[in-house]
Amino acid sequence: MKANVAFSTHKFILTALTTLLLAGLSFGQQKQDALQLYYNGQYAQAIAVCQQELVANPNNLDSYVVMCWSLVKNRQYAEAEQWANAGLRVNAYDHRLVEILGEAKFYLGKNREALELFEQYISYVPNTGGRVGSAYYFMGEIYIRQGRYQHADISLTMAVRLEPLLDYWWMRLGYAREMAGSYRSAVAAYEKSLSLNAGQTDAARGRDRAQARL
Repeated sequence: MKANVAFSTHKFILTALTTLLLAGLSFGQQKQDALQLYYNGQYAQAIAVCQQELVANPNNLDSYVVMCWSLVKNRQYAEAEQWANAGLRVNAYDHRLVEILGEAKFYLGKNREALELFEQYISYVPNTGGRVGSAYYFMGEIYIRQGRYQHADISLTMAVRLEPLLDYWWMRLGYAREMAGSYRSAVAAYEKSLSLNAGQTDAARGRDRAQARL
């Protein structure tokens, strides 16, 4: 009888430990899946997983970050702004949330606030790290919106220096230079865009306009 009780107790303990281990693995996999879903372009699913994670741990900064990345990609900019602000209440210096909040505000047309956030983000991270190229790109676009074309030239030049293979960014650099009256350097930027993507029609039209002004 004692042997049966001991066996039953041992079996119960093993079952309980196995259940706890599987639950832990399942939770860890769920956290990993949120980022993987984001990388796979499954933004709505990533958002749902992050919401579950934040219910379990409202201070999980990684969940806030992946949530906001996914919301921006899903064009839910107001929600991204809200969640990024919530995450920054947990840690006001999380550079990832600072940058993605800047993106959300950029798409919401809040240019001054977005510009300040991108400048703050750049001050937090090295020029070769994170999303610095994107931050400079968005700053350039804001300056174009404001008609500050020389500032846009500087920011977009930094953006393409950090990420030189994006034809659209080169095209926008060409436009900023064209609007600033720097036609020769505008042609160079447009031609670089076309070398990366021969089908970039905006770059072709911009090159022709700038060449006509030389």
